[in-house]
Amino acid sequence: MNAITIRRGFEMFDLTPRIGSSIEMDVAALTRGEYAAEIRDILERRGVIVFPRLHLDDAQHLALSRTLGEIVPLRGDGLLPITLDKQVDAFAAEYLRGSFFWHFDGASDDVPARAAILNAKRLSPTGGQTEFSNCYAAWDELPVSVKTSIEGLRVVHSVEAAQRLVNPTPTEDELRRWRRHAPKTHPLVWTHKSGRKSLALGCTASHIEGLTPDVSGALLAELTEWATSPRFVYRHEWSLGDLLIWDNAGTMHRVTPYDAESGRLMTRTTIAGEEPLN
Repeated sequence: MNAITIRRGFEMFDLTPRIGSSIEMDVAALTRGEYAAEIRDILERRGVIVFPRLHLDDAQHLALSRTLGEIVPLRGDGLLPITLDKQVDAFAAEYLRGSFFWHFDGASDDVPARAAILNAKRLSPTGGQTEFSNCYAAWDELPVSVKTSIEGLRVVHSVEAAQRLVNPTPTEDELRRWRRHAPKTHPLVWTHKSGRKSLALGCTASHIEGLTPDVSGALLAELTEWATSPRFVYRHEWSLGDLLIWDNAGTMHRVTPYDAESGRLMTRTTIAGEEPLN
């Protein structure tokens, strides 16, 4: 696809028609925030931004993140290792097994994260691609009859629902850990402050209020299949040094399975949410 020059030193091209753009620019200008407004705008419109082979160090990663919003202070400075290596973080490695399923982050929060930024440090020889689904576009292209029938529905989201997909027979201790995060009930259709709407789905969706389990499960499965059909999805094949930002408020994501012993490591910052899910 043809590159578009946004400003001098800032070139972008779209990766698929509905989701994903790649940007090339000077690292110093990026980390100083010279293009922060443009990046936030592109992020909301395109869902995913890739900066190929940027090779940012931790300080640069944090500096860029601060230009885009408030960093969620995980581990103090907000820089979190993402790995299945239990030697790095046994609890996180267990929790991250749920990331193999479609989800958005913070579904059990009143205000989900605005965005997240991943920096590729080590890769797995096989697997480990990350896929993203544009839930704005998935809503926009639903038939009017379906929109009318689902717009008032409310969905219960829980950590337990996601974790049971990878661990269907948990111990009592595991259940207690999962249930420390109270379930949250959100609209199935998220009306954003911009006026746009998106589908709020994912593996944390336990059930739809007021529907029988069979009807609820079938509808959630049908809508998830629609929202993650190929026309709404971008699949990122990682290279070392890639930096990727996604709009958590308007997308779902998942990682494809990879060997837990591969040493795959990403560093991540999370940008705090700016609007409730309503």
